[in-house]
Amino acid sequence: LAASAPNGTLLGIDADATAIARSTARLAEYGARLKTFHGSSAQIAEAAAAAGFHGVDGILFDLGLSSDQLVDRERGFGIRTGGPLDLRFNTGEGESAAALLAHLTVPELAALLREFGEEPQAGKIARAIVARRAASPVTTAEELAALVAEIATRPGKPSRIHPATRVFQALRIAVNDELGALAIALDASIRLLAVGGRIVVLTYHSLEDRIVKRAFAAAAKGCICPPKVPLCGCGVKPSLRLITDKPLTASEEEVAQNPRSRSAKLRVAERIEVAA
Repeated sequence: LAASAPNGTLLGIDADATAIARSTARLAEYGARLKTFHGSSAQIAEAAAAAGFHGVDGILFDLGLSSDQLVDRERGFGIRTGGPLDLRFNTGEGESAAALLAHLTVPELAALLREFGEEPQAGKIARAIVARRAASPVTTAEELAALVAEIATRPGKPSRIHPATRVFQALRIAVNDELGALAIALDASIRLLAVGGRIVVLTYHSLEDRIVKRAFAAAAKGCICPPKVPLCGCGVKPSLRLITDKPLTASEEEVAQNPRSRSAKLRVAERIEVAA
């Protein structure tokens, strides 16, 4: 906002009402130049229309969790912080992670952990969780973290991340439909950009990065005809130019200062004029 003064306007979208309130208070000095929308990133087109945005100059996605969310004991985002096993960004929508764990079958839970957490011990962990809930439900972050650590820790193979990290990631992605929302949001964002406008996406795990990479590549390629078709008949034209062929990652110095940046990947693309 400071760099785009005096007329630049920022629209902030977040599913977390607490994050909206915190940002609004911190940026209060900018008055009407800051607009906010409480909702999923998948609603970006709706949010832009409500704010009167048409042909925007830049869009930034900073995916994943914030430091504030990780230390919030009310929703269980932090494995070591603890709290109720909720994991929803918007606590007014959908079911919590604890509610999800209460009814999934072993095959369903194992599939979820594999798909959204890329967890190599998905079956073993799923069986343990379902067996445990027969005696008492898993309702807190501490209970889930301890259960997974007990069965998934490999003796003699220390890890820099907690054994339950992938499990928490998978459950969080599931209850918030993060990957589905991201795919919708990227498609809508490309349409919202003005020619010359740029879209910047920060991802924190391979599932997110894969979706962004494919969306950018498809928009930069245009044609969707089968490879063996000699002449394009689909009429789909490129709408993006890739600024980063490969994602940018944090330097060793930055990782030393901010360990959470070690998994971050940044991709940038620019909207181009669609040829007639």
